[in-house]
Amino acid sequence: MSFLDCSCISHAQVQPLDIEERYEDTSHQFLSCDGSEYTLQGPAGGDDITGLSPEPAHYQLLSELGRGFNNLSQVNMARHIPTGQLVAIKQTNLDECTEEELLQLMNEVLLSRLFRHPNLLTSRLVFSSCCQLCVLTPLMAYGSADTLLRTYFPDGMSESLIAYLLYGVLKALEYLHRMGYVHRGVKASHILLSGEGRVYLSGLHSVYSMMREGKRMRAVFDMPHHSPALLPWLSPELLRQDLHGYGVKSDIYSLGIVACELVSGRVPFQDMPPTQMLLQKLRGSHCCLLDVAPFPLGELGGLKVSRSGVDSGIGESVATGSLTHSATAPPTDRPQSPGPKNHSVTLHNLVQLCLQQQPERRPSASTLLTHAFFKQVKRHTRDTFLSLMYPAVPLTSPEDPPVSSPPAPCGHAPMSTSTDTTEAVWDFS
Repeated sequence: MSFLDCSCISHAQVQPLDIEERYEDTSHQFLSCDGSEYTLQGPAGGDDITGLSPEPAHYQLLSELGRGFNNLSQVNMARHIPTGQLVAIKQTNLDECTEEELLQLMNEVLLSRLFRHPNLLTSRLVFSSCCQLCVLTPLMAYGSADTLLRTYFPDGMSESLIAYLLYGVLKALEYLHRMGYVHRGVKASHILLSGEGRVYLSGLHSVYSMMREGKRMRAVFDMPHHSPALLPWLSPELLRQDLHGYGVKSDIYSLGIVACELVSGRVPFQDMPPTQMLLQKLRGSHCCLLDVAPFPLGELGGLKVSRSGVDSGIGESVATGSLTHSATAPPTDRPQSPGPKNHSVTLHNLVQLCLQQQPERRPSASTLLTHAFFKQVKRHTRDTFLSLMYPAVPLTSPEDPPVSSPPAPCGHAPMSTSTDTTEAVWDFS
């Protein structure tokens, strides 16, 4: 039984055919731009789930990876019993969703059928078990960038790893923008990394089309229905809600915030009340890298900062973490006062370009892909990927027997009995 036919959502008065027409596949219009970037081939290696079956009984839930979508969705690591392949299953209880949330879920499912890009986390395998919507995706063995920061890089990542992650995100954004969509949810917890080193951008439920009656709009005015936790990443023009609206350059601003997040291990503006944060953004205030001036300034006290522009390597990040991160602090806590590090001139320039107050002054995703900061990405291959990730290790199948049975019918997702449920491997909020 398909999601669109599920009787549990009949009260939402959804019109599947009309929405299908809205999301007519137009990706072929953009394939001629650069055939190497917009091929329709699926993910490589262990990321390929196209041959798996849509039968709930064929999957054995192993452990909970995280929750998301207003805490309505639970993500579990699962094993496809016939092949033994590990996957991720996101289960959402449709009976607990509002009508608006049901439409957001449908939007995500339909966009997964439309988009084809190796850096977008989409799923071609969606099925329902009574009131549970099950969405299968490849297992992201390294989890999200947010989890990597909290677990392995509490004081920020190396520039090489940051460039590796942001380059994959930019390729996904370039594709979305060419297709006429704005993502509106770019943040570290939506940047996922597979065990084979492929970077994925998730969070398609927040994607919004800029096409109206076959024409591309220069700006849109819809305010995404997000939790307040997402506000630090949103651009000033999106938060302003005025007659000028916002466009795809809003995602570029979010990318700049993510860059600061990956550098320092903390989210800019996260300690501010929403009103104060809004005023700061509208006034043109933005975060800086720590070797220039942190935000807010008082958190570094009298520490001396540097402008040497030396690339911060992985060793420096780990060494700084051992000195500044308290051994008694919980591993899930983001550091509030990371130590200063030396950052390259190209990284400073990238952040400055992304965080321009005026959207028209920000470069496009295509232009940013040619930025000097990303030249180092070309020097990395899959063979050198493990050195970038050290000391992070990928997820593996639990040694203990599975803690749950196949997806349960009608409404109640099986809960993991793992002894540590406070630290989710994936953050889908």
